[in-house]
Amino acid sequence: MNLQQHFDLLARYNQWMNGQVYAAAEKLSPEAIAQDRGAFFRSILGTLNHLIVADTVWLQRFAQHPASAPSLQPACELPRPASLEQVLFSDFGQLSERRRWLDALICQWLSSLQERDLDHVLSYQNMKGQQAQRRLSSLLLHFFNHQTHHRGQATTLLSQAGLDVGVTDLLALIPDEGEA
Repeated sequence: MNLQQHFDLLARYNQWMNGQVYAAAEKLSPEAIAQDRGAFFRSILGTLNHLIVADTVWLQRFAQHPASAPSLQPACELPRPASLEQVLFSDFGQLSERRRWLDALICQWLSSLQERDLDHVLSYQNMKGQQAQRRLSSLLLHFFNHQTHHRGQATTLLSQAGLDVGVTDLLALIPDEGEA
């Protein structure tokens, strides 16, 4: 499996796990989803909004890559989040709809990339306005690791609320290549 195929796998894993998390969270009342549970982004709603914010910011940055511009144009049409703590959606249904849309966009975009595109050095500004230049492949590793990190927090908050998200391991999507 080449690097681009690994990123395709991570995109599918991201989409699958977000489906698991959102399916569990929708069983809670709006008050329980928004309840301050002492997490970094306070609530399940705050944590899931943070992931939407961060994904939007990164996709808008990734759109600066020459091979990504057409695929990521829809993300560029979204308003740029003002802060990483911004709550874009207080309504869980709207939040879920945006999550599904972003996940489909991420999968479609990554499947359009070629292996050579991953070596491109991307110039961007962080949220503090500081310039940075990093290889796309390294930024994608951060992108997916960030999602996994905060989704793990959301999974813990859901568990504390009495809900089981189910299997969370990437291994569930990796084909067994042993002898049959």
